[in-house]
Amino acid sequence: MIPTYEIDDDQWDALVRDAAKVFDDVTINRGFQYYKQGRVVKLTMPEPRQIAALVEGSELYRVSANLEWLERSRCNCPVSYNCKHAFAALLKYADVHGRPVHALVNARSREMPKAAPKANSYHEAKLQAAKKASEDESALRELAARLPSAGAEEWHRYFAAATERLMQGARNAQFVDDVLAAIVRLKPSMPRRAEDMFAMHARLFVLSKLSKQPQDQSGYVYSYLAFHTHHAAEDVHQSIAKTFEEGILASAEDGESYAGQTIAYLRKEMLKETNDAKYFLQHYLGAWLYRSFAPDDERRACADELLELDRSDDGIATASAAASLAIAVARAAMLQRIDDEAARKALRQTPQAGALPSEILSYFFALPARAEQWQRLTDWLEWAAPKMNFRRNQDVRPYAEYWEIAARHLPEAEERMWDVLASRLPQSRQLYEEKLLARGRWERWMDYHLSQGSDPLEFRVTDLQPVEKNAPELLLPFYHQAIERYVLQKNRDGYKIAVRLLKRLAKLYKKLKQERRWELFLEGFASRNSRLRALQEELKKGNLLS
Repeated sequence: MIPTYEIDDDQWDALVRDAAKVFDDVTINRGFQYYKQGRVVKLTMPEPRQIAALVEGSELYRVSANLEWLERSRCNCPVSYNCKHAFAALLKYADVHGRPVHALVNARSREMPKAAPKANSYHEAKLQAAKKASEDESALRELAARLPSAGAEEWHRYFAAATERLMQGARNAQFVDDVLAAIVRLKPSMPRRAEDMFAMHARLFVLSKLSKQPQDQSGYVYSYLAFHTHHAAEDVHQSIAKTFEEGILASAEDGESYAGQTIAYLRKEMLKETNDAKYFLQHYLGAWLYRSFAPDDERRACADELLELDRSDDGIATASAAASLAIAVARAAMLQRIDDEAARKALRQTPQAGALPSEILSYFFALPARAEQWQRLTDWLEWAAPKMNFRRNQDVRPYAEYWEIAARHLPEAEERMWDVLASRLPQSRQLYEEKLLARGRWERWMDYHLSQGSDPLEFRVTDLQPVEKNAPELLLPFYHQAIERYVLQKNRDGYKIAVRLLKRLAKLYKKLKQERRWELFLEGFASRNSRLRALQEELKKGNLLS
């Protein structure tokens, strides 16, 4: 017989009864808390009736449990068996296999509910299904009727009810279209402001479903999203970000009510998300960035938000949530006009302080830029430099643009920019070079490449054209240095490349109207290397010697 990893109703009933015997009330309560906090970070099934789990306590503990003999559950925590870690793992197993978690939690205090009688026939089952569908539709219509006067929390309850049947499908662009269509199917007409906010929250709901990290049948949670899911999530994420940028939270009409509900929702979601993209953290920061306040109201709202974040600290269960909380605290501190050092201190306390994503750091640049506080913006850009990943082009571009903005308004910002980019070499090489060429700093650009021993053949002719047009004399040592390096290789290939570079050099001397100087150099070069017969042959082939 082929072994199965599934569990039938009789096996489930037996498991619940065994759990009631093996685990006491205190262990059940503590294990349930661990499960709710997401501390079961990995769960696998090495064999059909055996589970293995990693559970986060004061450290990571390994749990092994036989589902047919719970008394033999083992854990490497100090308790060693029948512990809260084992019970949390058991709850995770039940959740993965679609079994009611609360049946295990309440196993000691309640009798097992009797299984529903099976339908006597296909016709009876069909009638029951139709009746349930009708009841569900009626309940959904009741929820929909209340939408115009409801708030964000009730909207999300409606979203969940309206899309329940779609949640088993693949997460992709079609999933997005299907879910949004199901949400608007019964939606009544609403005031314009409510319509806009409802539509945005519908997309936030979709994003929450797309960004939830997948797990396999054993309960193991992957650290990445599938390709099509990732692209669908990115599209929805960008549309939400655009909505914030267009000022959906800036309207005075019903603004405070909707803005407060939206920020409360985003705060809750950002502390739950574990994927690396941090979509909800970005939208939380964006909501604060694009929300409009009178000066006194903004300070008061930020103070209130800091209190909310402080309360949230008690429920933090993962390093990811702790990082999001610290970033949110930093942003609130910055908005409240406290010393920016308080915000930076909060950022330094995040687990990923040494490599904060550029998407997150950009929000800390945006505030002083929007307020036209150029010195403050420059200070933030300089502080963030060690945390930037200059090898990722998409990370560097927004950062570079903020430097351009600062330099346009604050003359001393430009020199600080050069110092920062130079300090991050060689990682910042591409950006450093681009800015030197864009600003006509030909000599500095050339000095950098001479010091690095760069090869002219690494560049296309078009790459060197700006220097050749504006400061051609700077290219002379560049070519001379490279030619000598290839000659020192003392092989035929090196000589061929040296001749190619000599031809470029001849054109450069001609452009500078220094033909006589070129002739003297070539004569000395050929004489100095007269014993290198292969080089002499290549010079003749290249028509450089007669």
